[in-house]
Amino acid sequence: MSDELSKPLTGRKPRAAAKRHWPVARVLFGLLALIGIAFVLRIVLVDDPNGGRPTQEAAITTTRNGNSLANDVATGPVTITADPQQYPAGSAITTMDEPAPLSPSTMGLPDMFGALPDLSEETADGAIPRVSATGQTPFSAYQRPAVTAVASGKPMVAIVVTGLGINEQGSLTAIDQLPADVTLAFAPYGRTLTTTVAAARADGHEILLEVPLEPFDYPQNDPGPQTLLTGDPARANLDKLFWLMSRFGGYVGLINNMGARFTASAADFSTVMEELGARGLGYLDDGTSNRSLAPQLAEGNKVPFSRADLVIDTNPSRASILAALASLEAKALENGQAIGIVSALPISVAAVAEWARELEAKGIVLVPASALMK
Repeated sequence: MSDELSKPLTGRKPRAAAKRHWPVARVLFGLLALIGIAFVLRIVLVDDPNGGRPTQEAAITTTRNGNSLANDVATGPVTITADPQQYPAGSAITTMDEPAPLSPSTMGLPDMFGALPDLSEETADGAIPRVSATGQTPFSAYQRPAVTAVASGKPMVAIVVTGLGINEQGSLTAIDQLPADVTLAFAPYGRTLTTTVAAARADGHEILLEVPLEPFDYPQNDPGPQTLLTGDPARANLDKLFWLMSRFGGYVGLINNMGARFTASAADFSTVMEELGARGLGYLDDGTSNRSLAPQLAEGNKVPFSRADLVIDTNPSRASILAALASLEAKALENGQAIGIVSALPISVAAVAEWARELEAKGIVLVPASALMK
């Protein structure tokens, strides 16, 4: 042991030389740094918004003149010549006449010829008729004047067309075809009631509101929504009545749609008649039920009233309608007056319009329904 420790160091074998390693990561980092510096220097020192992408400019030219008038206007004044066939030489511009003043029957009426403000009461459903503060009634305010016809002493006939307002085009056609003295009754369900009622009143027609009343075979035979029913509380029927009365304005009174059971019930019908009397409205009975208590209740409540004598188009054929109108003439000659009810069927409207043109020659006067309501 001591011999080996005392041996000189030069006698030991030298260790193997260590392997050399290249600094690859440092080299790559240096290259990336050089690339980044070069990119930044290019952006700063070179003014090239296209980033070195190749570009070429080409002029856009065309031989087409897309808008010669616009080009002329852009470069100076231009004269536009009108079509000589559309505006011949020597013609003049026609000015529109001033609108004609409103007739007394429409003076003060609001837009679309609705109800007069003084004759309206606001409810949760809308405006409904009432007597004005001065005592004027809707019946007197909205009726079509017939003083001359009544004073003539000739037999008088009134025609009431029912079922209007549901079909707008059919209603407007009937308004155009029928004489102004024909009274028009509108159902409360049309979507364009304001338009059709306005057209009717503008044409001079007197207006009635149809109210659905319970028939004996209800609900198999249903007059429509908000039908007034027997046995319902008076308040419930009045709420329905107010809803119906608020559908449009400007009517002189009501006419029943069906209602044989309701008009025969004094307990139920009297509530309606009391309301009509208090609001200054009339009532026209369509004459289809002999049990109706309308004459007695109307008289007791001072409601202007009349009862129709004949339904004209029970058989909706031209020959049958003209025959029924001849019967109506006979009633007028016998009693001095008569009221006929007709539906808004096109064939019925056409037949009535044709018949009315010859009525005056027979010595009979066509009057609105209100002229025959007491």
